[in-house]
Amino acid sequence: MSEQWLDEIKWTDDGLVPVIAQDHVTGEILMFAWMNRESLALTVQEQRAIYWSRSRHKLWRKGEESGHVQQLKDIRLDCDNDVILLKVEQLGGIACHTGRRSCFFRQLQDGNWTAVEPVVKDPKEIYK
Repeated sequence: MSEQWLDEIKWTDDGLVPVIAQDHVTGEILMFAWMNRESLALTVQEQRAIYWSRSRHKLWRKGEESGHVQQLKDIRLDCDNDVILLKVEQLGGIACHTGRRSCFFRQLQDGNWTAVEPVVKDPKEIYK
């Protein structure tokens, strides 16, 4: 497959594009991350989510440590060509490093961020 489709994306000045991962069945937003050209091309090639870790400055194959892989079901580009939506199957049911299903587990309640989603598995059991 030609990688010409990558040229249509409006990359940030540092060569990244924001990515939203969504459960392909329920529509639940699981997480937000970044991709560079290489990670996006590999995501399509391997049919699993591969992000760019800005803190570690390296490719991050989602689930490489935890086993909570995101299998790619569909990929979309927004109308401005600057945000990617991945529709995924979240293996193990956990997307967040805190052991929760979604990274968006805090809700604003009376001026405070309150955890409203349960921990599915203790992170100490996930990351050895």
